[in-house]
Amino acid sequence: MSAKTVISTVDNITLVTLVGFPANVDSIAKIFDSIAQYGINIDMISMAPTHGAFTGLSFTISDQDLVDVLAFTTKLKKETDVNVIVSSVNHKISVYDPDMKNTPGIAAKVFGAISNTRADLRLITTSEVEISLLVTEADFDTVLLSIQKAMAE
Repeated sequence: MSAKTVISTVDNITLVTLVGFPANVDSIAKIFDSIAQYGINIDMISMAPTHGAFTGLSFTISDQDLVDVLAFTTKLKKETDVNVIVSSVNHKISVYDPDMKNTPGIAAKVFGAISNTRADLRLITTSEVEISLLVTEADFDTVLLSIQKAMAE
């Protein structure tokens, strides 16, 4: 692990996945605006490849906002054909290194480290300098330890 590498965690994360969501930016903007009206802060966002006019859209929120997001998703299910999946009590593990964008193999190291854990990775998001993973409560300690060991080598 370089001196600049930081591994951080956030507990109590809810994953919301909208299946069969319209694959257009206008719908995405409207859905996030609606969520903001409930005072819910969104963290990780991931969109699956489109299948025709539809996609899967996933995002995370704090478990503290679970009641509000359930109010939102209940309304959404009544008004649309979107299927909603909500999973709470997850954990986010982030590996940050400003040198990541110019250093091949860091993603390989991170995923290689957790490959033997058989962990249930719920969501993966990345940037040029960060890899963030959402894992279940059951897999959190094992995945974190595996990443810490690999990055220390």
